[in-house]
Amino acid sequence: MKAQYIFFSGKGGVGKTTMACATAVHYAESGKKTLIITTDPASNLADVFESRIGHKITPLGIENLWGMEIDPDKATEEYRERILAPMRAVMPVSVMKVMEEQFNSPCTTEIASFDRFVDFMVMEQSENEIPYDVIIFDTAPTGHTIRLLELSVDWSKHIEESAKGGGNTCIGPVASIQENKKKYDEATRLLGDPSRTDFVFVLQPEGTSLYETKRSKAELEGIGVKSVRLIVNGILPQEVCTHPFFRSRYEMQQKYLSQIRQDFKESITYMRQRDGEIKGIESLRAIARDLFSKDRTTSSYRLSTSFETPTQGPLVQAASLFDLINPTPGKTKAVFFTGKGGVGKTTVSTAVAYGLGQKGYKTLLLTTDPASHIGQVLQQSVGSSISKIEGAENLWATMIDQKQAAEEYKARIIADAEKKYSPDTLAAVREELESPCTEEMAAFDKFMGYVESDEFDVVIFDTAPTGHTLRLIELPFDYEDQVGMMVATTAESASVKSETQHRFEKIIARMKDPEHSLFAFVVYPESTPVVEAYRAMLDLKDAGIETKFVVANQVLPAEICTNEFFMKRRAMQVKYLAEIETLFKKPITIMPLLDTEITGLPMVAEASELLLAERKTESA
Repeated sequence: MKAQYIFFSGKGGVGKTTMACATAVHYAESGKKTLIITTDPASNLADVFESRIGHKITPLGIENLWGMEIDPDKATEEYRERILAPMRAVMPVSVMKVMEEQFNSPCTTEIASFDRFVDFMVMEQSENEIPYDVIIFDTAPTGHTIRLLELSVDWSKHIEESAKGGGNTCIGPVASIQENKKKYDEATRLLGDPSRTDFVFVLQPEGTSLYETKRSKAELEGIGVKSVRLIVNGILPQEVCTHPFFRSRYEMQQKYLSQIRQDFKESITYMRQRDGEIKGIESLRAIARDLFSKDRTTSSYRLSTSFETPTQGPLVQAASLFDLINPTPGKTKAVFFTGKGGVGKTTVSTAVAYGLGQKGYKTLLLTTDPASHIGQVLQQSVGSSISKIEGAENLWATMIDQKQAAEEYKARIIADAEKKYSPDTLAAVREELESPCTEEMAAFDKFMGYVESDEFDVVIFDTAPTGHTLRLIELPFDYEDQVGMMVATTAESASVKSETQHRFEKIIARMKDPEHSLFAFVVYPESTPVVEAYRAMLDLKDAGIETKFVVANQVLPAEICTNEFFMKRRAMQVKYLAEIETLFKKPITIMPLLDTEITGLPMVAEASELLLAERKTESA
């Protein structure tokens, strides 16, 4: 890889942060000044390096290597101050008050994080700056990464169109951000230059990961990204798959590896699964050696004949998930499943929804994840309209399509504005609605509609990965309120704001009411998903929302761990199951790893029985 900018992305949980960090270590130790940046709001970069990083460029303990975690809140404050500071000396207080209120919109958070990300693509080195040879971007899970990269095109167009119109955008007056357009145009050019930018998809040999990679690769090609390569991670070494359970999983992986080789003509690197966690510089060095080895075969695992079987850990109390949800006919209950990407939220959400439907509860399964694969799990088409799932009792499903939601949202806002406002104000509303951040607000508006609905006994929310879910839940602002700002001098604006505020307060009250809404974290028992979920639980608590329970997914049953490799992995899981109990102090439901993928209704039904079964303990 010779590109100056290297992007790592892929479905959550495939190991992209590990691969990005190992790549950074490789380049740094090859003598190249290397900066690794994460754009993921639920970053675990610091956890992998076992080092404090934060929203500043920080040395990472080895020569030539620095890191930074873009903090959306700090990026927003920096962006807001950069735009508003020059205006305070020349603008009346009343005008500044309106502008400052406008900059409280979620648009500002999105554009500020994006703007900071672009800064690193187009940075000009000053005498005091370190000239980086390689800048590595460890991005959020795929759907959010595509959104981030599309913004360079979308914002450039919006600034250009706004300059022809009223001269305002939801991120500030055009005159103040014209320089940004040049920056975004340059970022777009660099993304499409294969001599400067390389895009690495990390995937695992399984159906959902393969599907998402193919879809995302096509979307990247649509915005001009040309240099793409693949890392297939988590491959089971053949020699450790001695038990029939793991032999079945090995054969499943081999089927997908064959399909990957057939579907992709790009450069592919293959990485085996490890018997433990990858944390710290030495672990990353070992990964880097495998990743950049000239002899590119998947390394083997040598089983020890003298390995000592770990002692059994304490029993983990396993709760009945059905009792925890406690649905009541005629009273809608919303259940939100969240957690790190790749922990199995969609599988758990789908299985729980299926099981509740089978028990006679009218159930809606809804995804807010732009990279959703509910349809793949169900092996049925799931679109933006609510549809009945064939072969499943009392189960309907839908997804929030951001682009379609935005079109419906704009049409509704404009139709309402036409009844209330003058032609000049209406023109301002139309211009404002062309902002790229309308998509996010439209999706939020759609989300609120489902929270408000009383049509179903249970609504299961399969949410986007943690950082993006928290952003959705914490949004303190409705786009209609921003429309109200533009008409602040009209009598109608007060009623618009009052109506919006009342609706928002009602939604928040519902989400905080445990009789109506339950929040659950899905984790698998390893450090990163557990730590990320714990931090998110504390964030929810700060927002007044209590977590109800935790689902520990992909737990290795003790009886199938018959050799050193899987005994080590099982021992690691036992340690983190105990940590989950200690940290969360919430009921835990155990979902064991199965010997094949959970796709199709028969497998969904099997998973549902395991999740909703009344089990008292899990032997650790």
